Amino acid sequence: MNRMGLIGKKLGMTQIFEDGARIPVTVMELGPNVVVQKKTAHTKDGYASIQLGYDEVEHRKVTKPMLGHFAKADVKPMRVLKEFRIEADAVESYGVGQNVVADIFEENEIVDATGISKGKGFQGVVRRYGMKGAKQATHGTHEQFRHVGSIGCRTTPGEVHKGKRLPGHMGNKTVTTQNVRIVKVDLENNRVLVRGSVPGPKNGYVVLRKSAKKPGRIYQAA
Repeated sequence: MNRMGLIGKKLGMTQIFEDGARIPVTVMELGPNVVVQKKTAHTKDGYASIQLGYDEVEHRKVTKPMLGHFAKADVKPMRVLKEFRIEADAVESYGVGQNVVADIFEENEIVDATGISKGKGFQGVVRRYGMKGAKQATHGTHEQFRHVGSIGCRTTPGEVHKGKRLPGHMGNKTVTTQNVRIVKVDLENNRVLVRGSVPGPKNGYVVLRKSAKKPGRIYQAA
């Protein structure tokens, strides 16, 4: 699927007012992104895309192979790289080393926001899946208040079924919030305000893309 996007950073949440209604919004700083590489159907890659870089980083913090990659494009090393599949005609409109800013998005446009969710560490089933725990916490019950309960099936099949909800690492996963609306685009500061929440902590990296699904009714700003 061909979808252009930008890499940015989540700055936090605030609120705005539309026709007297209070609207929660997430503020994101998008770019400027730098075009590090172009791919076309005529190259060995066999498809059309552009690779964008965001957030300059010191040379000593980049591996030698990646230093060569950035040197080939004659751009400074970047902390985050992301490839976006776009139409072949659109690739020609970008040049290696070119800055891409938030003007590719418009107000009231429907987009998808991708980020790394907050890590919660190792958690039990009560917090991880919302299980109720033991029904009874007296009459001889010992240290079983928040446990999983039975997970086996006797000798047959003699194993735990796949997909069984058990304690484990919670959070710190790539999460995409689909079909969020852009409330405002601030080109002067290269910032975008989207309605609602976006995955990840403050100053966490996010990727904003054109919507993958067919968007429903777009709510016009008052």
